[in-house]
Parts: sequence; C-alpha cells; structure tokens
Amino acid sequence: MKLLLPLLLITASLSAQDVYRFPEGAQSRVSSFENLNGKKGAGGQTNKTAKGNAFERLQAGESKVLLDVQGTGMIQRMWFTVRDRDPKTLRSMHLQIFWDGDSKAAVDVPFGDFFVANLGKTTAFQSALFSSPEGRSYNCYISMPFRKGAKVVLTNEGSTIQSMLYFDIDYVFLKTLPADAMYFHAYWTRQPNNPLKQDFVVLPTLKGKGRFLGMSVGVNADKKYGKTWWGEGEVKMYLDGDSKLPTINGTGTEDYIGTGWGLSAFSNTYQGCPVASDSLSQYNFYRWHLPDAIYFNTDIKVALQEIGGGEFDEVKSIFNKGIPLDPISVDGPAGFSRIYEMNPSPSINDDKFPRGWVNFYRIDDYSAVSYFYYYKSSSPLPKLAELAVRVEGLK
Repeated sequence: MKLLLPLLLITASLSAQDVYRFPEGAQSRVSSFENLNGKKGAGGQTNKTAKGNAFERLQAGESKVLLDVQGTGMIQRMWFTVRDRDPKTLRSMHLQIFWDGDSKAAVDVPFGDFFVANLGKTTAFQSALFSSPEGRSYNCYISMPFRKGAKVVLTNEGSTIQSMLYFDIDYVFLKTLPADAMYFHAYWTRQPNNPLKQDFVVLPTLKGKGRFLGMSVGVNADKKYGKTWWGEGEVKMYLDGDSKLPTINGTGTEDYIGTGWGLSAFSNTYQGCPVASDSLSQYNFYRWHLPDAIYFNTDIKVALQEIGGGEFDEVKSIFNKGIPLDPISVDGPAGFSRIYEMNPSPSINDDKFPRGWVNFYRIDDYSAVSYFYYYKSSSPLPKLAELAVRVEGLK
C-alpha cells in the first residue's frame, strides 16, 4: 500500500477521474518543433507564426534533443508521427529518456518497439498506455515523474534520412512530487536464436524496488515448425529472492494476454495483439499490469518460455527432419501426460509415446520491451543493443 498510494497520487491529480482539481503551482507545457521545451510565450515564432516549423528532418546519424528541461514535473503524453515507417527505419531510430541529469538513459529502446510496433509494423490499436488511432502515429500516455529535470533524445542510427518527424511532448511543472514517486524505465531485448529449452528473458534480473507495468512483444515464429502453434510458453516472474522457481507463473502465452485457444488480432485496454498473421508467422502483443499491479521489493526477473504445440503426427514429422524440438507433455485420449515425469521418458518415435496434442520446446525469434517504474533515475541494465542486432533478418 505504501507504493500504491503515491503512484495513484501522481496520476490522480491530472486523471479523468480528478479533472476538477488544480495541483498547486502546476504549469502546463508542450515541447514541439514550434516551441522546443515549451518555453513560456515563445511558440510559433517562425514564418510570422503561420505554421513555419511543424516538422524537421532527421538525417542519418543525427540526434535531436526533443526535450531538455530542469525542475520538478511529469511527462504526461508523447505523440509522434513520421513519414518513413518501414521496419528497418523504426528499429534504427533510437529513443532515450534521461531523468534528473543522469548520464545513463532510463528509457533506452528502438523507437517503433517502444510504441508497440515490435515487428516494425504500425497498426491501428488503442490501449490504456499506448495507441495508434489509424496506424500512422505513435502515442504514449504513461505518467513519467521527474524531480530535477527530463531529457528526451531521438537518434537516427540508420543509413537513410527520416524525411518528416513530428512530435509533441506534453508535460507539467509541479511544485512537489510524493517522496517515494518512482522513475519510469523501458528496456528492449531480442533473442532470435536461443538454445533449445532456454527461456526468452524479457527483463533480466534487476535489483531494487519498483513496479513492473508490462511488456510489448514481437514474435517471428520459425516456419520450419510448419503450422504448429508457437504460443504455449508460460510467463514467469521471479520476485524478491526467487531462484529456480518463480512466484508468478502463467499457463500459456495467449493466456497471459488475456485470451485463449490461439491468437487473433484485437485491441483492448490492458491487453491486445495488433498483429496476428498465420501466413507470415508474425505476432505482436502487449499486456499492461494496471489493475493487477506487479510490485517487487528487492529484485525481479521476467521470462517467457519458448514452447509450442501441435498434433502428434506433425510434431513427429518435424522432429524426424532434424529440426530442434523437445516434447514435454501430451494432452490426448489417455489424459494429460507429463513426458519429463515418465520413467523412462519416451522418444516421440517410441510406440509408448502418448498420442494427442504435443507441447514441445522450440526456437523462435522473440523481441520485447519491458516497461517498469524503478526507485532510481537509472538502472544497471545493459544499454540498447547495436543496430546490427536490432535489424538482422527483419521482414
């Protein structure tokens, strides 16, 4: 309750449920190319105030500081739109947010992935934290408090120009923040070729206290596995000293997203799947832990198993082609069989192997952004991976 109340106070002062209140000393600002940093009484100076600088170009290798302010306050909303929205360009643009003059970015992510375009495909969706109303823009509504200052930097690490970049960063200066208000962070990772039976680590072990807000994930399912289903893996959250076994353990990937029995495209407040293409074997989903808060007091690690499933004959055929997989359980006429608990564990080519739906470890290309509040303005997590790692094999 000690962590929950301050977070509610941060957002409640400006939320739809509390719009009649006036936080003492609040000053509203918007940073855009028409008034960088939202300086008082300084907007729209170019072209005799007639829409003179609505957008700018972002040259290859160029960085632009989109916000750099000192004081106490909170970013309330960020909006972007860009002309060039192909997957490689969205992965090549590097978004960083720094708090309180820290030299290490708290948000250190590819631009598109941060805004839930984890496959580089900008699709219309609406959720509590992010949206793209018509698939042509990028909106973030996460409250981001700062005590001494905030800095937002966008860098084009690609080899081509971003011909049109528009943005608004809406923020307020505030007189005070709760003493235990936490800092917003975002971390990106990709593991395209994990060893078989190794989980995809969404958020590496992070020491300290905070709140895990959720994740957005992109999956390029390997077509070598045919028409089998990729999403049987369980989400595991290791909290506050967990080692081998997690405290929070899900039941399947689409179950974690809040649906079941496969995955189609949909957009909801706290969970969604903007991209679900069986033909392309591509899936992009999100889950926000807003009504179901995930707190950590001393440490956290979040992982997603790389497990799929399919009917016995197809899985056996794939296995016999030498494609990496390891059967773990079967749901069939004989009931639910845990292969790892059978003694001895049969091979899928063994006559004693149960028939039915076979769950099996497999290898797919996963990438994800984890979003969280943390008690410090920066974290010891690794910096964003090099461009070559980010764009390799993009479809």
